[in-house]
Amino acid sequence: MTKTAWVFPGQGSQTIGMGADLYDLPAAQEKLTQAEKILGWSVPEICQNPEDKVSKTLYTQPCLYTLEAILVDLLRSQGLVPQLVAGHSLGEYVALYAAGVFDFEAGLHLVKRRAELMDHASDGTMAALLGFDRAQLDAAIAKTPGVVLANDNNEVQAVISGSPEAVDAVITQVRTKRSIQLNVSGAFHSPFMAAAAAEFQQVLESVTFRDAQVPVLANVEPSPAIAAATLKERLNRQMTGAVRWREISLQFPQEGITRVVEVGPGRVLTGIIKRTCPDLVLENVSGLAHVSSCLP
Repeated sequence: MTKTAWVFPGQGSQTIGMGADLYDLPAAQEKLTQAEKILGWSVPEICQNPEDKVSKTLYTQPCLYTLEAILVDLLRSQGLVPQLVAGHSLGEYVALYAAGVFDFEAGLHLVKRRAELMDHASDGTMAALLGFDRAQLDAAIAKTPGVVLANDNNEVQAVISGSPEAVDAVITQVRTKRSIQLNVSGAFHSPFMAAAAAEFQQVLESVTFRDAQVPVLANVEPSPAIAAATLKERLNRQMTGAVRWREISLQFPQEGITRVVEVGPGRVLTGIIKRTCPDLVLENVSGLAHVSSCLP
């Protein structure tokens, strides 16, 4: 039997108009109605706003969570079940939903508060590095206070996070093909988010987690876990911890996974994974047309 992992993209995968082919489906309308009651605004209206409101953190995260959860439901309705799940940053919340750790509403309450806290973060910045020498990057980070490796995506793609001065200092020390200052409100996935993480923990503790129905690879600890307490503890560390996606990718073949399906808009994760594990079969489910074609 083919062993399949479902992976879920996070902030950066959103596009204006995403999910438009899902809005009229009865199952989707139920989720969208639930979301509007919780959020106080309409996911379809935000996603279709020509002024790109969907790219504002406050809106991006709930929209991605809602639309990816709808795709999960559609895949389940086809009788499809993954053998492993993982999500990139915000996508980890959808992975936990897909694994049955919490219901849609509980997850959306968490994502809503997470988005609010991250949207109001004002300290620090982030930069993406493409085509770099890893040893050189590690050395530069080690000797530069105030900066950390935030996203370890693959051998040639990473994101650093910290104070503007420290981020600039690392960039000047590392030869890269390209470095990109990210348009974000704070130094996400770094100690700079400690205050926001402490506030978020209060919300997280109020949500009941169940044991996962399939193993989950967490961003901060990419080893398979099912126990509810373990999954909550790992999620609690996510806001200040690194996204260890390169290690998650390497874990797939270790767990016997031969096929990875990216569930959500775009092809960011399959592109990243391909660099690390070129032998995996990679597919994308970003809309209704892809759901039936996902049958193994």
